[in-house]
Amino acid sequence: MFFQWLKRYMPRGIYARAALILVLPVLTLQLVVSVVFIQRHFEGVSDQMTRGVARDISYALSNPDAAGPLGLSLREMPQAVVPEADLRRWFDFSGIVVTRTLRRFVDGVEHVALPNDTDVSVLVRGPGGSLREVEFSRARASASNPHQLLVNMVFFGMLITLISYLYLRNQLRPITRLAQAAEAFGRGRHVPYSPGGAVEVRAAGSAFLDMRNRIERQIEQRTMMLSGVSHDLRTPLTRLRLGLSLLEDEDREPLERDVEDMQQLIDAFLDFARGNAQMGEPEPTDPVALARSVVEDARRAGRAVTLVRVEGAGQVVLRPAALRRALENLVNNAVRYGSRCEVSLTLTDKSLRFRVEDDGPGIPPESRDDAIRPFVRLDPARNQDRGTGVGLGLAIAADIARAHGGVLRLGSSDTLGGLRADVVIAR
Repeated sequence: MFFQWLKRYMPRGIYARAALILVLPVLTLQLVVSVVFIQRHFEGVSDQMTRGVARDISYALSNPDAAGPLGLSLREMPQAVVPEADLRRWFDFSGIVVTRTLRRFVDGVEHVALPNDTDVSVLVRGPGGSLREVEFSRARASASNPHQLLVNMVFFGMLITLISYLYLRNQLRPITRLAQAAEAFGRGRHVPYSPGGAVEVRAAGSAFLDMRNRIERQIEQRTMMLSGVSHDLRTPLTRLRLGLSLLEDEDREPLERDVEDMQQLIDAFLDFARGNAQMGEPEPTDPVALARSVVEDARRAGRAVTLVRVEGAGQVVLRPAALRRALENLVNNAVRYGSRCEVSLTLTDKSLRFRVEDDGPGIPPESRDDAIRPFVRLDPARNQDRGTGVGLGLAIAADIARAHGGVLRLGSSDTLGGLRADVVIAR
């Protein structure tokens, strides 16, 4: 629970998370080492070296002739206003230790100036009020080039992070390839894939290939079985038609309608079994023209279908034959169970939505999930006397939507009061 709020700010991609896993420990390590380095080096070493210089300054102030041999420059200064604040560059952290130590161990220090990395100037007021300036090399008070360790840490930290990221990216590439192959297979595409990477990733890849092969074999066997059944049933149906043709019209017509219904059921089974095999390859398609074509074909067939609204324009990579088939199924269902149908289309930068609405009885919310399952007929919800069917129209439309990376959503029409079917496809 403590880290729940942090999840909103975490990156979503695996590469970004891997980079975060690499960068955070390196930055933490550098921060800890930097703190320890500043505390030990800047304070410890600089304090010890400045103490030695402070002793030399104190001795040179009492014995001016010893200033030269001690490496100090000592001279009398005219009485002037001494600056209250010491001079130090803001990033000179060791200068803080030098200034503090000189003021602590040298009596009468009025001002300490550290203008650069090479010189140190100290103004000292003597017992009689005289003002003297002591200059010495900065190298005597603190270690030279103390920033080198920090620079090396940053440089080698970035270098190691880059090398680690390249290595980790090579390890993550098989995972992304597996995800792309699984996503493509879920959308009805067959992407070449061979397992690679670590042992665990190879095992997952091999399991995916086995699963894909089993699913493809199952689909192929289902298609062959239903195709065979359809072919075998057509022969006795043909014989029935020949036999019925010898009967009187009054007895023949009802039986012929039954045979025709059986033929339509067999064709529907075979159509569903073929599934994605007849969807075709994706290609740039104008969805507006596709929707207009479906509506015009339905109107020519004498159906009350209207294209009421079109929002957006452009081309989308689709399987036009498959999507036409899905829209035709939705339109046929709408006019079968209602008196009229309205089709609308919305195209944005992120999604494409086809909406088909009717004025029929609709489907209750608790039965909508079952309605898109194959071979399910909702007798109480839809008027089955208005037409024949085996419960495959919505199932086929849902499969086609999933093959495009989209979804079929069922709801209630706000304008007509019947069923609303939306095919939503992400661009």
